[in-house]
Amino acid sequence: MLRVITANLNGIRSAARKGFFEWLAGQNADFVCLQELKAQPADLDATMLNPPGYYGYFHYAEKKGYSGVGVYARRQPERIIEGFGVPEFDAEGRYIEVVTGNLSVISVYLPSGSSGELRQEAKFRFMEHFFAHLEELARNGREVLLCGDWNIAHKEIDLKNWRSNQKNSGFLPEERAWLTRVFDDLGWVDVYRRLHPDATDACYTWWSNRGQAWAKNVGWRLDYQIATPALAATVRAAAIYKAERFSDHAPLTVDYAFAP
Repeated sequence: MLRVITANLNGIRSAARKGFFEWLAGQNADFVCLQELKAQPADLDATMLNPPGYYGYFHYAEKKGYSGVGVYARRQPERIIEGFGVPEFDAEGRYIEVVTGNLSVISVYLPSGSSGELRQEAKFRFMEHFFAHLEELARNGREVLLCGDWNIAHKEIDLKNWRSNQKNSGFLPEERAWLTRVFDDLGWVDVYRRLHPDATDACYTWWSNRGQAWAKNVGWRLDYQIATPALAATVRAAAIYKAERFSDHAPLTVDYAFAP
């Protein structure tokens, strides 16, 4: 069995103070994909760099206190790839890939466009470049698992207040259509939806810090595990952990009957 966790930490140091690493120690995961580290190498202590039983690999943003992704792996990968070859976004620390046997596990953090028009334009540029990269990954003959915060709720059942968010970043028609093309045209599989095609309130992984969003479960499904078809076909269980709050996102854990 292969167990993979993805978690946007909204600051690895903040998540550590809230008990993330104590929780992680009991999860028996093979890979843990992290997003939004908001840290540089010197900011991380030994547990953050290499939790007991794991090797840690990171792609940091050049800007301090911003973005950054990482992967913890139970065994040392054969290869580490930082960035996907687009300097504008590689400088923001949004992509890291670890290669083990016939499997690539990728932690990815798509930009948010919610802060204004310029960032939304940057998000669209990222999507254009990343679609081409997803095409290439789909053709390479390996099993690939992309884990992370995609900053897009795909369908109406993926967020509570979909009617009032149709003009907001994260639920724009162009963003949703792009994600549909990732699935329908390129053949990638939304693993959570494969198991739970009709889940609504239970599917959310992010809640705004405004108002009573968490208390009222006014959430969005922004965090995904997206896989090549053969790997996705081995999925056995998926769970969103909400008993504790390490971040404004909740960790998504998926089990696969797959041996890399």
